[in-house]
Amino acid sequence: MTTNNKTMSEKKQEEVVETSETQEVAEAKPAKTEKKSSKKPAKKAAKKPVYKFDRNKSYQIAEAIKIAKEAGHEKFDASVEVHFKLGIDTKKGEQQVRGTAALPHGIGKTVRIAAFVEPGNEAAAKAAGADIIGNEEFIAQVKKTEKTDFDLAVAEPSMMKKMGLIAKILGTRGLMPSPKNDTVTADPAKAIAEFKKGKLSFKNDDTGNIHLIIGKKSFDDAKLIENFQTILEIIKKSKPSAAKGTFIRSINICTTMGPGIKVQGE
Repeated sequence: MTTNNKTMSEKKQEEVVETSETQEVAEAKPAKTEKKSSKKPAKKAAKKPVYKFDRNKSYQIAEAIKIAKEAGHEKFDASVEVHFKLGIDTKKGEQQVRGTAALPHGIGKTVRIAAFVEPGNEAAAKAAGADIIGNEEFIAQVKKTEKTDFDLAVAEPSMMKKMGLIAKILGTRGLMPSPKNDTVTADPAKAIAEFKKGKLSFKNDDTGNIHLIIGKKSFDDAKLIENFQTILEIIKKSKPSAAKGTFIRSINICTTMGPGIKVQGE
């Protein structure tokens, strides 16, 4: 019995020794460390300050310009735009609104002009400031590529028949010359010089709106106000006799990327 008891005791002691040796080996092994992610935490986009104003209120033009300047957060000298919503039926030709306006302080932007003139008037057009001479070769190029690298087209009456080849291309982009906005004229050099100095050509779009630039954000408020008042009076006088009811339904002013501010029209 004693021998058997000793044997059992010895076995227990051996098990204890083996267990502690296993624990010592396990403790000796270095613990696994978690790999640190090499990815840098994404930077949170800086929140743009929000300029609060009443979107349902119509402001006097002086206050509207100040709000538009503050609400626009462009990092460049943005244009100041005015948008007129007109009460016209755009499907009726007699209710189309188009015209020109010479703003007293310009718009702070150089207009790129294409002059569609006969060979004898090309030199005069260039001297007046035309950027492109729209001869027959240029007309063929526009027809082929459908590229129009200009903001305004001025043409002699004799060139209009030749321009019929690109009338659809120019028309859909609001670039087709017309006698109604002084872009079809017997004196293209004079017209080009006037447009280069800041004269604007305008026409309503398919939704009955007119969109115009009245200057730059860097302009003094007084200059923007004067430019606005000038174009407002011209738009009022452009009301077609066939148009009934309220002609100017709403006016909004904004910077290039800023929110629209409602403006009182009177």
